[in-house]
Amino acid sequence: MRILTIVGARPQIIKAAALSRAIRTWFSGQIEETILHTGQHYDQNMSQVFFDELGIPAADINLQIGSASHGKQTALMLQGIEAEMEKNRPDFLVLYGDTNSTLAGAIAGAKMRIPIVHIEAGLRSFNKSMPEEINRIMCDHASTLLFVPTNAGIKNLRNEGFRIESGAPYSIDNPGVFHSGDIMFDNLLHFSSVAEEKSDILSRLQLQDNNFVLCTVHRDNNTDDPERLSAIFSAMQDISEKHSTRVVIPLHPRTAKLLPSKLQGGLYELISKNENISIIEPVSYLEMILLEKHCSQILTDSGGVQKEAYFFKKPLIIARPETEWVEIVDNGAGIIADANREKICNAYEYFTTASLTFPQVFGDGNAARFICETMLQNL
Repeated sequence: MRILTIVGARPQIIKAAALSRAIRTWFSGQIEETILHTGQHYDQNMSQVFFDELGIPAADINLQIGSASHGKQTALMLQGIEAEMEKNRPDFLVLYGDTNSTLAGAIAGAKMRIPIVHIEAGLRSFNKSMPEEINRIMCDHASTLLFVPTNAGIKNLRNEGFRIESGAPYSIDNPGVFHSGDIMFDNLLHFSSVAEEKSDILSRLQLQDNNFVLCTVHRDNNTDDPERLSAIFSAMQDISEKHSTRVVIPLHPRTAKLLPSKLQGGLYELISKNENISIIEPVSYLEMILLEKHCSQILTDSGGVQKEAYFFKKPLIIARPETEWVEIVDNGAGIIADANREKICNAYEYFTTASLTFPQVFGDGNAARFICETMLQNL
C-alpha cells in the first residue's frame, strides 16, 4: 500500500511522527509512505528541527510555499500536491488536522478521486469565523476514512449526517468513521522519557518542578489584537506578582517584536522588568513536553497544547472563547477564560486548590497502529 502524507505546520509534523514510527515498527513490508511538506512553516527552527528531533524521515518533497494570504497559499499548495499525485498516484492521501495544507490536500484528493484519510476528524469549535473550522469541515466531507480521537467528535459527525454505522466498502460517498483515540497521545507516551534524557531546558531556565506557569499565545486573533494580547499579558503580570510565580512564555519571534507596540498602558515596560516572566523563543517539541510535564498550570490558545495539558494532568486555562476539546472542560480540568484578564486570574486561583480528575478520554496510545491496520483492511 502506498500512501502520500501531507504536512505543513509544526503540529502536523509531530502527528506524522507517530504514523511513520508505526509504519517502521509494524508495517514496513506492507506500507510505503511518501511525505510531502508544503512549506507552510518554513523556518528552520519551526519545522526542520522537528523532523530531526522526532526521527521522522526527511520529507520526500518540499513545496517551499511559505507565508502568503489564505487564498494564494492554498492555491499554490493545491497546484503542487496535484502535480505530485499525477506523477505517482497513491492508494491513500493522509491528511492531519485543519491547516491550509489540509484543505489543499482535501481538494486535490477529492478532485483526483484519491481516497482521503483524515486523522483528527470530527473536531468542531462551532465558530466558522476560524479558518481552521472551515478547513476541518471541508476535509471531513471529502474523506473516505475518518479517524476520530474522541466520542464528542463521533457525535459531531453524526449530527452532520455521517452514517457512523455504515460498513465497507468505503468511499467518499460512503465514508468510514472510526474512533481511533488521539495520535498525539501515542507521541506523548513515546517521547516523554526521551525528553527527560535529551533536554536541559529546566535547568537552563532555572525552573522548579510544579512551580511555574506555562503560557503559549499564537492565534492571530490574540496576537494581532492589542486589547486581547494586553489582557493575556496583564493576567500573567498579575499572577506572577500576586503569587510570586514564574511564568514562561515561548513566543514566536514575530509576536515578540510586536509586543512594544501592541501591549497597552505601560504593560510592556512592566513585563520587561518582571524577573518572574521569561519570554523565550519557540521551543522544540521535546522541550515543550518537559515544560508541560513540570509546570503547575497551562494557559494557551493552542488546540494541541490543550490536549497535552490533559495528558500530563495539568490544570488548563483556555485563552479562546471556545474549544474543540470539550471533554477537557466537561471533566473540569479546563476553564474557558478567553482573553479576559479577570477570568484568567480567577481560573488560576481556582486551580491552585481544586482537586481534579483526568479520565482516559483520548484512547490508549495505540491510535497510529489502529489507523495503519484499518487502511490496510480497506485497501
